[in-house]
Amino acid sequence: MSATSIPEGFVPHHRKSPLTDPWEPLFNRTVDGVVSLGVRLAPCHTNSRGYAHGGLITALADNAMGLTCGQALDGGPSLVTVNLAVDFLSAAAIGQWLQVTPRLVRAGSTLCFTEALVTADGEPCARANATFRVVRRAA
Repeated sequence: MSATSIPEGFVPHHRKSPLTDPWEPLFNRTVDGVVSLGVRLAPCHTNSRGYAHGGLITALADNAMGLTCGQALDGGPSLVTVNLAVDFLSAAAIGQWLQVTPRLVRAGSTLCFTEALVTADGEPCARANATFRVVRRAA
């Protein structure tokens, strides 16, 4: 894979946000209800040492896990993050493909639980888990 290629199945991310706009282009791939996010790391994604910023990794993990919960709940209710934890395992550098791949643990009527593996060129660099509150829209 070249430094500019995007893995098969990833398309431009459809869910825009003022927080993530400076990080574009972001990509997503949905397979069996799991929404993975990816980005080719560039200087705008890094800390002062030139590695992927922990805030970037955390925000993308939160986003991917929340979208995966939304898929499990058929996109009806809104979700808000109740708890989010990230363990950083290694550094990710400019030019690498950073990918967040969630796994749904349990989707209930009031809470949704997920975990995610974050990789840089396929090697683990972080893991995350989150709990989301299901917010039903008023009828």
